Amino acid sequence: MYQKQATILSSHFGLGEHDISIKPIGNGHINTTLLLKSPTKHIVVQKLNTHVFPDPNALVNNARQIEHHLSDKKHHDAYQLEVIKHVATTDDNYLVEIDGDSWRALEFIGRSYSEDVVDNQEQAQIAANAFGQFAAALQDFDAEKLHAVIPDFHNLAMRLDALKRVIDANPVGRLSDCQHEVDFCLAQTQLLQELAELMPQLPIRACHNDTKINNMLFCNKTQQAKAVIDLDTCMPGYWMFDFGDMVRTFCSPEAEDSTNLDGVQVRENIFQAIVDGYVAPLQQIITTQEKQSFWLGAKVMSFMIGVRFLTDYIDGDNYFGTKYPTHNLDRARNQFALYRDLLNKQAQLQAILFK
Repeated sequence: MYQKQATILSSHFGLGEHDISIKPIGNGHINTTLLLKSPTKHIVVQKLNTHVFPDPNALVNNARQIEHHLSDKKHHDAYQLEVIKHVATTDDNYLVEIDGDSWRALEFIGRSYSEDVVDNQEQAQIAANAFGQFAAALQDFDAEKLHAVIPDFHNLAMRLDALKRVIDANPVGRLSDCQHEVDFCLAQTQLLQELAELMPQLPIRACHNDTKINNMLFCNKTQQAKAVIDLDTCMPGYWMFDFGDMVRTFCSPEAEDSTNLDGVQVRENIFQAIVDGYVAPLQQIITTQEKQSFWLGAKVMSFMIGVRFLTDYIDGDNYFGTKYPTHNLDRARNQFALYRDLLNKQAQLQAILFK
């Protein structure tokens, strides 16, 4: 499907002209990610979604700043993981335009694998610790140097306003299919008040902002952490949302688009592993208010991504990639089931977090 682009990309990135192959890699919702191979070199190439990321140069600039900071830390033995690195073209650029699309290349980190669903407590703790190491290594990076590539990315009030707008417009006539979910969302206004009270007390950090389990690579040989990947949403933010996204994506034994809603639940041992793994590298850095904010982050992230899936469903699936007509609605219902289970288990989970 991408053979024409493969030939052009291979030329730009110095892979030669012969025996070039290209195939999809990973399970991202936003960018198109492919493995480009020649007999002597493998690189990861991405077609950036410029609807989501309208300024590709800002995205690459952010990611390269993070790359340089982490590489310096690694050089001084202050960061143990591998660093995802950009590949320059033969004329020293980092973006290639092909038929109006923006492409970039990243070094391929071999002998590694990713997971979409956490299997066990050890795996969860290893991944959470990797994201903790990532956060700790960036604690002395000036977050204000990063562009807001997606403004208000974790702004729940804005996400609810966007939902209300598509409810009013109902552009593709889907509202009647999801009125129950809409009513549920609009009743969760207490989260906005909690955020308004807590966020002014929190320091702004350079955050990953997409700490899904599949954005961490495991080593094939040791099954330990190898690299934190997908730096596209690295922006100024709050650690509570990175913690919350781990809870959202690690804790359920079901994939985020599973329709087995009875199986969508917070595994308490996995929650424990996230707390233990993530907090350990931050122990000497994290403020009391930040630790307290983690519970709110867990609630907000599962609810907010559900709102975003629901908004996209009503709007006609313009943001997240879908495989069938109700895919985003199924994702939304899945996330709301997880949010409800968080609330049902609040006492047990808070006891783990604040022990």
